[in-house]
Amino acid sequence: MRPFQRNREHENPDPDPDFHAGFISTRAIFQSVNARTSALDTLVFGVDVQSGDVRGDAPSYAVVAFDGENFDRDVVSHRKLRRLVDREEPALLATDNAYELAADKDALVGFLRELPDETRLVQVTGAERPEPLSRVASRHGVPYGKKPMKEAEAAARLAAGNVGYEVSAFTNTTEVKVSRGRSTGKGGWSEDRFTRRIHGAVRKRSREVESELDGANLDYEKDATEKYGGLSNAVFEVEARPEDIPVSNERSGDVRIEVERERRDGIEFEPLAKRRDHVLVGIDPGTTTAVAVTDLDGTVLDVLSTRTADTAEVIEWIIERGRPILVAADVEPMPETVEKIRRSFDAAGWIPDSDLPIDEKQHRTREHDYDNDHERDAMAAALHAFDDHEDQFDRIAEKVPPSADLGAVTARVVAGEDSVETALAALSDDEDEDDEETEHAPRELTAEEKRIKQLESQVERLEAHVEELNDTIESKEGRIGQLKGDLEAARSEERKEVRERREVSRLERENDRLERQLDQRDERIEELEGKLARLKELWKLDHSNFSDVAEKKAGLVPVKPVEKFTKGAIESAHDRFGLATDDVVYLRDASGAGRSTADRLAAVDPKVVLVGKGGLSDVADRVLFEEEIPVGPADDVTIQEVDELAVTREREVEAVIEDWEARAEQRRKEQKAEELDRLISEHRADRTYDSGSSEASGQSP
Repeated sequence: MRPFQRNREHENPDPDPDFHAGFISTRAIFQSVNARTSALDTLVFGVDVQSGDVRGDAPSYAVVAFDGENFDRDVVSHRKLRRLVDREEPALLATDNAYELAADKDALVGFLRELPDETRLVQVTGAERPEPLSRVASRHGVPYGKKPMKEAEAAARLAAGNVGYEVSAFTNTTEVKVSRGRSTGKGGWSEDRFTRRIHGAVRKRSREVESELDGANLDYEKDATEKYGGLSNAVFEVEARPEDIPVSNERSGDVRIEVERERRDGIEFEPLAKRRDHVLVGIDPGTTTAVAVTDLDGTVLDVLSTRTADTAEVIEWIIERGRPILVAADVEPMPETVEKIRRSFDAAGWIPDSDLPIDEKQHRTREHDYDNDHERDAMAAALHAFDDHEDQFDRIAEKVPPSADLGAVTARVVAGEDSVETALAALSDDEDEDDEETEHAPRELTAEEKRIKQLESQVERLEAHVEELNDTIESKEGRIGQLKGDLEAARSEERKEVRERREVSRLERENDRLERQLDQRDERIEELEGKLARLKELWKLDHSNFSDVAEKKAGLVPVKPVEKFTKGAIESAHDRFGLATDDVVYLRDASGAGRSTADRLAAVDPKVVLVGKGGLSDVADRVLFEEEIPVGPADDVTIQEVDELAVTREREVEAVIEDWEARAEQRRKEQKAEELDRLISEHRADRTYDSGSSEASGQSP
């Protein structure tokens, strides 16, 4: 723990020795009650108002930093408290009233949002209706004093002992948004490439985020928006806090990541530890230790069986589920391990008159689920103990008024062998002692102290004003820079317009000249096109093997050739004569195509693809097969080419398609056979594993 900048109290110990007398009992609380691994592994801040009010001017706070062994103390302003929390990042920020740190609910939400991810705000005195801090401290054996610094220390000790409620305005769901880091703008081809690059970068980074979330074994839902060239954004709803997510806010180039927790409807209070009601515990010790926990109504709450946990871990597991008033075994005498656990809770013990028979245990647990005989025996011990004390529990419940804690009275009667009246009186005396405590009346400040307080308040206001002025200066300087940039841009734009006007005049003259040339060339093109049409007809008549090209009823279909199996060649063919659904596409060179190229061709949805020289790659062949696009060799059909177009006979195309469908059916059968073989192999492996597991579980411990 890094020390505060001033006022270490190791050199100036508190003059009240009773204030520190409870430290040993607090350590005992850590060892027996704390649900965390160890309170000593974390830093806890306790905070209490020293003077002023957060709704007024310049409040100051007593702050105690506690790491389980050492204390650091200081008095700081609200602003410095925020900076101190940001710097030290304590695990818990404890107070007796959360609204001492914020003026209202909205301000409290803002305070919680600005806390470090690793820091939780804890109200140690309860939830919506907090108790006096003195009563909570007394109940948990924590030393308490009425000075603000002592109250801050008590809050820190209680929070470190897992006492209190976390103040939360956010759920445990976090939104991670991967989006564009800059605008794509508007424009032509160069900006199209720019847009594809940005969207591709968003897709790539979203995949990396998804991989990191999978690597951290986090549950999430993904919602991505497809855009030109990739993704415009991807939103991950992650079931975790920001500190548990391996991704943080960032902005680099084309991509930015925003991490934000989901806001609750209001402020909620969640206990640091689960509610620990009074329970009955049944234990079956041995190589496999089993524990069953029931409430005072005989309802089974939880069951555990373990081969690896030691006695301390079993005790911790019980602590998380309740406060035992009775620990039971299914044999007599009580085993040493069960007796050790019973003594650790100072609970009453229960054993049967003789070892419980198996048939009785099976009958008593028939309505409950259990995984093995050890869990059954532990559950039977707890339920038989409940049966033996059920009448006593009913009599206690009849005598205890609704306002009293039935579990606490039952614990005193069963474990302490008190009468109900004695237990009620003892509990009432404890509450009266707490109620007799009076509020501390602050002493009158001296003139010098008042002057010091006034000057400190003035300094705080001046510091705040200086910060505001600095912010204003930065804002003005930024505005000046922006206006200078706008002025330079306007001058540049004006110079550009002058140049453009001169260029427009020149281009208009050039355009007139080119239009005259264009008219002349159009006339020449029209003349040559008519001549070319006549020459084509004459050429067709002179070649008998192409004489049927012009006959539409001769059963011919058009063929659209593509020079190479590349995206560029496909786009070139599409620009020249258009590629559409049910076209016959002829790949002159089919080699070298990848998945994306095959996907581009599949998007056209041709009737058949005729393959020339070279062979399809495995990837391209698989893509076309999955899209059910027939593929056949071009040598199987007669292709007659005229200029950029070609034709072939329809019956030959149908023959190629029929041949592909036969091969495709055989291929599907082979795939199904392979899948069936794989499933059979996996099933046999699972049966072999289950058989081995069953034999192992049948052995005696």
